[in-house]
Amino acid sequence: MAEVTAALVKELREKTGAGMMDCKKALTEAEGDIERAMEVLREKGLASAAKKAGRVAAEGLVESYIHAGGRIGVLVEINCETDFVAKNEDFRAFVKDVAMHIAASNPQFVRREEVSEEVIAKEREILRAQTLNEGKPEKIVDKIVDGRIDKYYKENCLLEQSFVKDPDKTVETLLREKIATIGENISIRRFARFVVGEGIEKEESNFVDEVMAQVRG
Repeated sequence: MAEVTAALVKELREKTGAGMMDCKKALTEAEGDIERAMEVLREKGLASAAKKAGRVAAEGLVESYIHAGGRIGVLVEINCETDFVAKNEDFRAFVKDVAMHIAASNPQFVRREEVSEEVIAKEREILRAQTLNEGKPEKIVDKIVDGRIDKYYKENCLLEQSFVKDPDKTVETLLREKIATIGENISIRRFARFVVGEGIEKEESNFVDEVMAQVRG
């Protein structure tokens, strides 16, 4: 079995336009065979979904999600290409799922490109100090920090977070699957999340568990 390297993932992504994690999973399934990995992506509709991603999406919905008791509120705008799809039940269910996920997982950005250089520079400075304080050798500190910056993106960027209703998928994977199913480009444009008393010191509670209990209930 060929090693699934970053270079191999990059090559597959350039050839198909599919997401990085989708490419990595396809290569793992294909045991490093890039041609077979391309077939895997096509079978899942992810390669064709990537081709649609460049098309203009100016229709869509603004959806709200209010957590039980009105303690957390989310507004999210998700765009599609036509008003017809905006009225599609599958699309509407997807938008509601994304709003619920935002309530539970509290992302700070939609995608990593939205994170400013200043924010990353400050985060890198903090992580470097932490890593050095842990006693890690100077020569590997930068590599460790790079890994922790990547983790920061995955924790704070909506598209890279594990979807709360199916943690084996990222929100981006769910998005691409929906593009493939519906047949139009879909784009998560922006969101706002409100929490009652936010910024006021109070007892913490596990909102993820609460939101998921409401979904299951």
